Amino acid sequence: MRRLYRSLAPRAGIGRLVAATLAAALAAPDTVAQQSPGQNYGIEIRGAIPDRIDIDLLGSANATSIPPTPGDPKAPDKQGAGQVTLVAVMNEEGRRIEQGLLWRVFEGKPGADGRIRLLSQHRDATPILRNPPGDYLVNVSFGRAHTSRKITIPATGHAVEQFLLSVGGLRVTALLANGDPAPPGSVTYEVYSDERDQFGQRTRIMGGGKPGVILRLNSGLYHLVSIYGDANATVRADFTVEPGKLTEAKVVHAAARVTFKLVSRPGGEALAGTQWSIATKEGEVVKESAGALPTHTLAPGSYVASAKSGGRVFRRSFSVRPGEATQVEVLMQ
Repeated sequence: MRRLYRSLAPRAGIGRLVAATLAAALAAPDTVAQQSPGQNYGIEIRGAIPDRIDIDLLGSANATSIPPTPGDPKAPDKQGAGQVTLVAVMNEEGRRIEQGLLWRVFEGKPGADGRIRLLSQHRDATPILRNPPGDYLVNVSFGRAHTSRKITIPATGHAVEQFLLSVGGLRVTALLANGDPAPPGSVTYEVYSDERDQFGQRTRIMGGGKPGVILRLNSGLYHLVSIYGDANATVRADFTVEPGKLTEAKVVHAAARVTFKLVSRPGGEALAGTQWSIATKEGEVVKESAGALPTHTLAPGSYVASAKSGGRVFRRSFSVRPGEATQVEVLMQ
């Protein structure tokens, strides 16, 4: 078992026409801007320094790879037309992937409109293609891991095309500052590319990730954004996925739930229809909402709550400490 720490230093291209067109056909994720950092406490494992990530790279016993199936792919039908059997493997030794695959077969070149037409999709582990002889583009995906390349179907005979998927796994565990697991449904995470474009933006690989679920990814470097609650309690870190290994990322969120109420006197009834704006002491707005008793999860720090009612705005400064749920009363005076 190896423990890997990586700093959050940012990292600073044009593919061929066919590759770009194929990427568009596969509905590549949108590019999104990096979120505002807020007051973050980072990723902390077993007393590690905040704003670091503790990643255990587990060996083959806990790998996401699937054991090979002995024997050759099923034999083609005995007929004159050429055929190709598609096979996906996990490593150079030929460890086959026998489930969870999605194959997409495209025409070998763009049409007059510049697009590549999707011809067929297959969920078999080793599909057999009986298309007319010629060149085709084939994409195979396994979770979020995927690869694409050109194949040729012969006029006669049978060929086997092997696709190498350099795939590993990520599993996020979300904890609170006191070491307890985060409440179910309270934490989601997003995975971004490690590289940035010329505008300093990363490409989002996926969003809405749930802790405890293994996410299959191409091996490489990525950026993790973990979100606790509905405001600014976020954690960011870089992580590495290695082929055939499971990356365990344990995220510690230091935050607290805060309930707001606008009252005419201390301890009085909360006024309905209040519009709320929560900002840091530097003036950065981290959450806006409306209602009599809104509750939000905030990162530790100092804030100013602004309550608008009846055309007037009332303010109060307050602080948030990790794990200490609190209620903030704003007086109409």
